[in-house]
Amino acid sequence: MTRTRMTASERGEQVLAAAVTAFAESGYAATKTDEIARRAGVSQPYVIRLFGTKQQLFLAALRLVCDRIEELFRTAAEQIPPGASVEEALEYLGEAYKVLLTERDLPRVLLHGFAASGDPAIGPIMRARFGEIYQLVRDLTGASASEAGTFVATGMLLTDMAAMQVVGPDAVETPWATEILTCFDAEL
Repeated sequence: MTRTRMTASERGEQVLAAAVTAFAESGYAATKTDEIARRAGVSQPYVIRLFGTKQQLFLAALRLVCDRIEELFRTAAEQIPPGASVEEALEYLGEAYKVLLTERDLPRVLLHGFAASGDPAIGPIMRARFGEIYQLVRDLTGASASEAGTFVATGMLLTDMAAMQVVGPDAVETPWATEILTCFDAEL
């Protein structure tokens, strides 16, 4: 049987995917690079060779999550009909965000990124990326600061709920989550 060798780029993607899962489960501080290496099927020194440090690998995982949010929003914006109201445009972005909520590890990594923002290397990047997503919402929809703030706040609540597994795949049904989702007319 012939094995096909992965390129360095493919191996890097494999390590990053393993890191996303590990960071989603354990957070930044508790995740060890040897655990990521084991999940990826590579050596721990290889993980360090690819990403430098655990911190750099965590930042790469956060970039991946933020890039995914931006990708979902930009794709949704392409579907907004000309002349749509701000409210309608935000609904398109909201539907796109629901996709992220089904990608179970990504919302959890985002939350771990917020939690790790006290780290002087992580905090500035997290704040910048969050600000870029907020501004993207405004730019794509024409939303006011208040409208965009409410949209982002709703998204953060839904992200928290996804991390608690009360929305998304295999959601645990709870009366309070059902009530909250009814407020947003959300079917997650």
